[in-house]
Amino acid sequence: MYVCGVDDAGRGSVLGPLVIAGILIHHSKLQLLKSMGVRDSKRLTKQSRHKLYNKIIDLADDYYVAKISAKKIDRYVYQHNLNLLEAEYMGKTISALKPQISYIDSCDVNAIRFGNIVSRLSNSKIFSLHHADSKLIVVSAASIIAKVTRDNIIIKLQKKYNVGSGYPSDMLTHEFIENCIKNKVIPYFVRNSWKTVRSINNLYHCRNFASIIK
Repeated sequence: MYVCGVDDAGRGSVLGPLVIAGILIHHSKLQLLKSMGVRDSKRLTKQSRHKLYNKIIDLADDYYVAKISAKKIDRYVYQHNLNLLEAEYMGKTISALKPQISYIDSCDVNAIRFGNIVSRLSNSKIFSLHHADSKLIVVSAASIIAKVTRDNIIIKLQKKYNVGSGYPSDMLTHEFIENCIKNKVIPYFVRNSWKTVRSINNLYHCRNFASIIK
């Protein structure tokens, strides 16, 4: 039996794409993933993730990676449909890999509902769980593929811009967004729909208005 694991990376970031990755592997190889040290990407160092990335690709029977642009993310967020966007791309990933059964990490509070949507979109048998990346080795492997793919994209951006990590809690990321708004140039990889961007934008315009009043 061939099984598939699917996970995302970068959902909470204010910069860069949302990455969806899936791997297809024969169930007889799952123990090999465990012996290689595969586990949830968040519990691994950056160096360990990168080493495991190549090993996973070599061992897997197939894999698929989708990168969802900031512009497309914005369109769905403004419609309050981010979960649907992720479900659609998980469906595309599973359809491309054609497994007999798939395990996915649910981003919806209702994992069964999310799984039913992905199942309908992919016409495939789905098991949807919360924290599947830490519970199921095949999803852990997918989480590593997704995370390393996104890491590499952010590294390229960091070589050109002082973007920091891209996450809202990073002050470098805040400063980068504020400078973009100040200079009235918002790069293609900024998620304008994010509360972080809207808050900085509102604060900047309030400051300018206050200066005019004075």
